[in-house]
Amino acid sequence: MKNLTLENIAGACGGAYVGSDADRSREVADIVTDSRRAKEGSLFAAICGEHVDGHRFIPQVYAQGALCVLCEKAPAEAQGPYILVESTLKALMAIAEFYRQQLDIKVVGITGSVGKTSTKEMIASVLSEKYRVLKTPGNFNNELGLPLTVFQLTEEDEVAVLEMGINHFGEMHRLSKIARPDVCVITNIGTCHLEFLGDRDGVLRAKSEIFDFIAPDGQIVLNGDDDKLSALKEVRGITPQFFGIEHACAIRATDIENAGLKGVKCRIHDGTESFAVTIPIPGYHMVLNALAATAVGRALGMSLEEIRRGIEKLQALGGRFRILEAGGITVVDDCYNANPMSMKASLGVLADAPGRKIAVLGDMGELGENEQQLHGEVGRFAAGLDIPVFFCVGALCRYMAEEIRRLSPEKQVITADSVEEVLRLLPDSVQKGDTVLVKASHAMHFEKIVEALTK
Repeated sequence: MKNLTLENIAGACGGAYVGSDADRSREVADIVTDSRRAKEGSLFAAICGEHVDGHRFIPQVYAQGALCVLCEKAPAEAQGPYILVESTLKALMAIAEFYRQQLDIKVVGITGSVGKTSTKEMIASVLSEKYRVLKTPGNFNNELGLPLTVFQLTEEDEVAVLEMGINHFGEMHRLSKIARPDVCVITNIGTCHLEFLGDRDGVLRAKSEIFDFIAPDGQIVLNGDDDKLSALKEVRGITPQFFGIEHACAIRATDIENAGLKGVKCRIHDGTESFAVTIPIPGYHMVLNALAATAVGRALGMSLEEIRRGIEKLQALGGRFRILEAGGITVVDDCYNANPMSMKASLGVLADAPGRKIAVLGDMGELGENEQQLHGEVGRFAAGLDIPVFFCVGALCRYMAEEIRRLSPEKQVITADSVEEVLRLLPDSVQKGDTVLVKASHAMHFEKIVEALTK
């Protein structure tokens, strides 16, 4: 890893190096926190987790060939060099910041209340038509995941597409310090993490910390259909570029045509130029993702034809509106996470699906003191849709169920306390030809429902 010698690593994180002088100038091959991944030349970072203390595995990683260990407690019998720090997590963040600055690479930083991951996937798909791209794997978007993503970069990579997720003030500032984005993208400002951020204005302040370390010649890409974001006229001397559908934005879409679960068609405009495209994943929100990717592609010098190809090559991720066919039913696997905005978007897509529709919905987390009202709000929205059957799982989801029953008593609404209970009830309700949406916050473990439906 470029310039990541043991001496430079210790200097970057303010750690105390213990080992031979000969090893100081050696570069590490990679940086890992999972002892099973440690190999010849690795730096193993021993993290004290909630359930497991990584320091337990220090002898094992030395035996596997690890060059060095980053640790908070000196090993009892060190079999190689180690760097002693007060906090392994803070040290990893400092090392990632140093390593990012060793690489001549463009960074696209993405945040927002809803759609970070799907926008990240869309942008990476587009940029891959011209550049060698590394993107955030899975949900590695926090203060541990972002450094681990940065450590995957090599000198061959040309662009990093980094998802940046937070739920407290100050977190985005620290993530931006690591990423040093050249292009900042904010998808929207919604009602997420209100437990910690208070209200949408608090969410805007927290997300806007992404600009704290933007490159001096950087570019800002914002959703112009979002009332909070559209009010940002200049940030650090940079005029944002807006994308959107409802307002007059520089990058905009017209001729939107719903193709059901097969996707959505539209025409994307950039000034006087435009192109028709079929987005292979359904949902009105996917048009916004495509617009964001178009804006980023243009910011990094891509042609509209390259951008069109990249959009049409997009593939869905597990747990994020992935369409599965099994036993004569269609399962929409959207169980990775949920908040009021994404729940409404997914329900809207389900309502346009063919056949009978069933929504299996679970609690939405981190909504703060208004969590009951926000679940009820989703219920009121759902009541007006062409979805005849609802399963509402969890204590908070009962507020959703109450509103659906109140406004649409003809609908079948079944409540359950747990995933196990709904798994017992579902087989009697699902029949061939049905389309079943499975959506909840990740903590509900709705992937078990997807697995059961697709066996």
